[in-house]
Amino acid sequence: MKRTWTIIGVSDVPASFKWYQSLFGQSETSPSHDDWGQILDTDGTVLLCLHQWGVHDHPPLMSPDQASPGNGLLLFFRVDDYGMALQRARALAARFEEEPHLNPNTQTREFSLRDPDGYYVTISAISAPQRRGRARRPPNKRLQPAKARGRTRKLRERSRKE
Repeated sequence: MKRTWTIIGVSDVPASFKWYQSLFGQSETSPSHDDWGQILDTDGTVLLCLHQWGVHDHPPLMSPDQASPGNGLLLFFRVDDYGMALQRARALAARFEEEPHLNPNTQTREFSLRDPDGYYVTISAISAPQRRGRARRPPNKRLQPAKARGRTRKLRERSRKE
């Protein structure tokens, strides 16, 4: 089994910790340290690690002045409570980077906003909305090319003879 821990540099770990907990609809708790915290899913899986800028001498986490926070990084979260996440996000952000829309690649709803440190955060529904009723209509034989209709007719006639 493998897991990735995405670690981002933030200016205020407790404030960012609270922001992400609010976004994910989690109970408010405190990070384990003032300069480090992990946002965990209900099963204990690490969703995101928050690391204060300039602590512990990690070269890419020394200062936000060396590059824009989030440059080359997209925090993309799949959630099972998309509608509620959208409501929570509206309470956290004055404006969205991308309003709710259907992603044509995943066929799921998503939206994007910036976190307090400027990171680009996308929230996406885990699964596409289910259609109600029949998914497809039966094919209309009149819309099939004449050649295909002829083959279908010949196959039916052969099967009757057998």
